Amino acid sequence: MRYLIFMLLFPFTLTFSQELHCTVTVNYEGLAVISRERLADFAGIIESYMNTTQFTSEKWDGEKIDCSLSIFFTSVANETDYSAQVVIVSTRPVYKSTRQSPMLTINDANWSFRYLPNQALYANQATFDPLTSYLDFYANIIIGFDWETWAELGGSLYFSKASDIINLSISSPFKKGWEQSSASYSRWGLCNDLLNDKYRPFREAFYEYHYGVDEFQIRKKDAQDKLVHMINVLEEMQKKVGIANSVLIKQFFDTKYGEFIELLRDYPDLSVFGKLKKIDPGHASKYDEAMK
Repeated sequence: MRYLIFMLLFPFTLTFSQELHCTVTVNYEGLAVISRERLADFAGIIESYMNTTQFTSEKWDGEKIDCSLSIFFTSVANETDYSAQVVIVSTRPVYKSTRQSPMLTINDANWSFRYLPNQALYANQATFDPLTSYLDFYANIIIGFDWETWAELGGSLYFSKASDIINLSISSPFKKGWEQSSASYSRWGLCNDLLNDKYRPFREAFYEYHYGVDEFQIRKKDAQDKLVHMINVLEEMQKKVGIANSVLIKQFFDTKYGEFIELLRDYPDLSVFGKLKKIDPGHASKYDEAMK
């Protein structure tokens, strides 16, 4: 029944956004001039790869997914080996609104790879390449999260593809950033959480949450209740299984805390912000401001 209502309410989503519209920016101010010259074409080549590679098994005619990669070069080991920090952002349009709902805001501090000027990039998700596999990984994560908003657990295929890339990285000399880590963010941690049945209630509520985001302009109270349902699901998960060290949940709140505040600011029961403070202490001061 819920899916039928969704189809009637949002007929434009019959063809899903499964291609990328990616903007790439590069900062190499910390590198020597000669290294900057070797990277002169880097942003354009990465942007072209992200926007022309077909990451799905089908040809999709829907809107492309808006996303961006902000690449900050941190070091160069020789003429070809680089290290960088990358901020990955993606959004999706909100029904009957000019708003974009933030989907991902990830700060990945550990990307190491090899690059030659004017290097041609080829997609091959069956083998590991520290440059293209990284791009493939985040393309699948971006697409997976987009799918999760249109169908319950809809991103599973793409999250599994991302996990496969992690497995391919094991024997690579460029495996830094791919291995299991206790850091607050890691690719391994994100995929592990996404595919762990422990977080299934969160992923189910994630779909309902975005149904609410789309519904907000039509039935505000129902929409807000769906957002509050997500909060209650996370509160229950915190009690039962613990989510304090979850890469997935931290990524979710880093991306969504502002949307929670914006859409629930006039909710009749402001105790929801007290719950948010407990499950997302990193943004407690923002929730305090919302309650004033």
